[in-house]
Amino acid sequence: MEELAYSLHLGSDKNRKNISRKNGKNNVSGNTSLSNNAIQNARQLSKVDKHNYRKYDNEQELIEIVRGSSSPFEDVKRLYLNEFEEARLEYNSKQTRPSRMIDNYFENISNNEKKDLACEIIIELGDKEYWDTKDETFKKKMTNVYAKQAHDLELLVPNFKVASAIIHYDETSPHMHIVGVPIKYKNKNGMEKQVGKSDVFTKESLKTLQDKMRTLCIEEFNQEYNLDHSLKQKQKGRNKDIHVSDMDNYIQMKKQIEKNNENLKQANKKSLELKQNSKEIKDTIDKLKISKLNKDNYILSKEDKDSFIDFINQVDSTNKEYDKIQSLSNTLVNANEQLKEKNNKIRTLTENNKALDLRVESLNNIIKEKDKEISRLNTIITDIKSTLNYWKDKFDKLISFLSSKLHNWYDKDDKYIDVVNDMYEDNVIDDNDIDDLNLSKEKDDFER
Repeated sequence: MEELAYSLHLGSDKNRKNISRKNGKNNVSGNTSLSNNAIQNARQLSKVDKHNYRKYDNEQELIEIVRGSSSPFEDVKRLYLNEFEEARLEYNSKQTRPSRMIDNYFENISNNEKKDLACEIIIELGDKEYWDTKDETFKKKMTNVYAKQAHDLELLVPNFKVASAIIHYDETSPHMHIVGVPIKYKNKNGMEKQVGKSDVFTKESLKTLQDKMRTLCIEEFNQEYNLDHSLKQKQKGRNKDIHVSDMDNYIQMKKQIEKNNENLKQANKKSLELKQNSKEIKDTIDKLKISKLNKDNYILSKEDKDSFIDFINQVDSTNKEYDKIQSLSNTLVNANEQLKEKNNKIRTLTENNKALDLRVESLNNIIKEKDKEISRLNTIITDIKSTLNYWKDKFDKLISFLSSKLHNWYDKDDKYIDVVNDMYEDNVIDDNDIDDLNLSKEKDDFER
């Protein structure tokens, strides 16, 4: 199983300079992605536009657009219009001085040094070492992975609206540039809805976001490529807890280890004894006397013979102990490989479960927000119904009043007839109301 690095950070204007593209070749990832900040004005957004769509070197065939158009600049302008126009008009309607009105919110923020116009987020999975060995077809499958990441980003950060998402395949590591607008709501000063990077992205929120996005990314990568890669673990706060119930043959392996330790103690004891006896045998051999009949033969006493035989038996016994240890060692090696494989599967399944939990949590949050919105709309509907019932009751009373005044109207003052006639001509009442007033026979009189 291979482990892949993952990074998510806010883009910097520095990485759009020509010199940074040369320096990028020496980076671990092989690209020009540097950390930091936001897009503060239209000029910086224009640079992002040219960099992301490769307008300076006409290498558009090596990029992939997964959100927006070939102009991130225009994409952001459209997003501003869609997201803020209603709030702008509402704000202007409350202003008494023309100088306080906002003609164009995009231009207004672009000229405001205290606010950021947009943010750029760069996402990358895998490093130069990994992607160096992959062909173009393999790399291009990252389009689906990164497209899901753009969707995940909006799911996890609803207040960040993606305007443009472009993947670069012209550097060693495929990576994606996302340009979007962070939004803050219910502002007391100025427009009710405004751009607000510092409200959406903080040091802690970015850290949490990266943890969630990396979990979703590796799950999406494995699904797309039908692999079981995992993420390189973070060094800080890294946990490696794996429950023993998830390890096959753990109990058997534990017994094997205990048995191996006991055999190892016995083998060590016999090894020490063998070492001592070996020295004694060597001394005995050195003291053997040469036969008088044949100088190539030595005289061996029965006592020496017995000691030699004992030594040989001891060597055989020690060899058998060694064979047992060797067999157990092979067993442990195999068990260790099985554990590694199981641990890798556990890691993959754990990451997949985390990804699923994140999606469920995000969708539940969306459902809660929708429920709040439905509740708010139901309250408004109830108020509207109450208002309608109120005026309906008033209208019914009016019709009843006119009906009483118009009863036997031939003998009465005709001022109420004039009122009814005016109401009919102004479409305040219709034919049904005339019927309710029991004036249907005289309707022609009103029409005349």
